[in-house]
Amino acid sequence: MTARPRSSRVHGDRGLTHHLGSVVLALTVILILVPFGFTVLTAFRPREDVAADPLGLPTRLTLSNFGDVIGRMNYGVSVLNSLIILICSLFISILLGALAAYPLSRITARWSLSVYRIFIAGATIPVFVLIAPLYLLQRELGLLNTHAGVILVYAALNLPIAIFFYTSFFRQIPVELEEAAALDGAGLMRTFFTILLPLLRPVTATLSTFLTLTVWNDLIIPLVFLRSTELRTVMVNAYALIGTFTIDPTVLFPAALLGVAPLLVVFIVLQRQVVAGLTTGAVKG
Repeated sequence: MTARPRSSRVHGDRGLTHHLGSVVLALTVILILVPFGFTVLTAFRPREDVAADPLGLPTRLTLSNFGDVIGRMNYGVSVLNSLIILICSLFISILLGALAAYPLSRITARWSLSVYRIFIAGATIPVFVLIAPLYLLQRELGLLNTHAGVILVYAALNLPIAIFFYTSFFRQIPVELEEAAALDGAGLMRTFFTILLPLLRPVTATLSTFLTLTVWNDLIIPLVFLRSTELRTVMVNAYALIGTFTIDPTVLFPAALLGVAPLLVVFIVLQRQVVAGLTTGAVKG
């Protein structure tokens, strides 16, 4: 009896691993798509149809659920509030994060590493621990129930993440670029804004994608710091549609879809730029 060649066994093991990976990936996709598909179908089903058979297939579809939810959520104002908070907090986090990461990545003194570690440790603190002191601080500063207060909270919470992203990226940029700029008479700020900042586009795209999902989907901070319904974000107003003792799927599911719809539109329109930024940042260095 001849022994099976070693190369054949290796290729067989690799083929089995590949098939197992494909099966696991397919199951993961199914577990994600099935609840999403159920949410979409239920959102378009009439209320009496869902009441008669909650888990059944739709017998007819309607858009009336979305019309009712749009009015109850004050949808246009809610989306505008979310965009204002998102854009302003992203701008502050990205700008301050890049400005702080630049010296932290270039200064080799021991204190620089200690400051960097303090920033990174700040990213590990749960937001629930900070809500009470932040609430008291904003009350004393008169920032409660204002977009400015929520923007500053998001900027502070996301700053350690931005510093982590940018510090790692700056360390991969050759110092010779800055030395050449210094020989041409450029100062530190001019070197940063004209030479280094354009190089940060890949990591900025990655960071912006991550922070956008975090800020847009967050419920805790705007729920605590914004009392007025006219100032609240789209996710908070969607959450407000949940009853105390009952949940109506024909209200909750359309609200959830409307809440994520602006993000889907943005990522569909900018998918090439987002993917390019993510892949370029992944292979940098």
